[in-house]
Amino acid sequence: MNIMLFHSTYGLRPAVRAAADRLRAAEHEVWTPDLFEGRTFETVEEGMTFNDGIGKEELLRRAVLAAAPYSERGLVYAGFSLGASIAQTLALGDEKALGLLLLHGTSDIAESASVDELPVQLHVAEPDPFETDDWLSAWYLQMQRAGADVEIYRYAGAGHLYTDPDLPDYDEEAAEATWRVALGFLDSL
Repeated sequence: MNIMLFHSTYGLRPAVRAAADRLRAAEHEVWTPDLFEGRTFETVEEGMTFNDGIGKEELLRRAVLAAAPYSERGLVYAGFSLGASIAQTLALGDEKALGLLLLHGTSDIAESASVDELPVQLHVAEPDPFETDDWLSAWYLQMQRAGADVEIYRYAGAGHLYTDPDLPDYDEEAAEATWRVALGFLDSL
């Protein structure tokens, strides 16, 4: 499977590279574009400030440029938190998208979004300050209306970015469970 994996608002940190290596070990081809051009951050606030300075449109432009050389092959779009929202936007706009793997995040869905049973898997903490229950319920219904085939996995007590071992949110049990399920999802595509 060809996977385009987008980083979180912390930037392209070691955890993203380790995730890509895990996916490669499972015989997937993985690209990890650096949308922040080498910048990484120690706190979510620093990353969000930098992200806001770039702007959503510019981040999406960078993501589209990164994915364009590979999209003809059919991509699974994936990402962490902010990267998940970017992956979702690209997958919903790419008729050749093969799947969408969302880790710790979602995004708004355009009213005109339409896909043909796009397989989507979301992994998120429960509770998650960035992905509230009400938001996730509305998101799920909108994704179904758009034609996606959605699975949601919640991890009670885990922090927002619980798959990153270098952050306080890290939860080893939830992270390993996420990777087991996610790898099975990717193998099913």
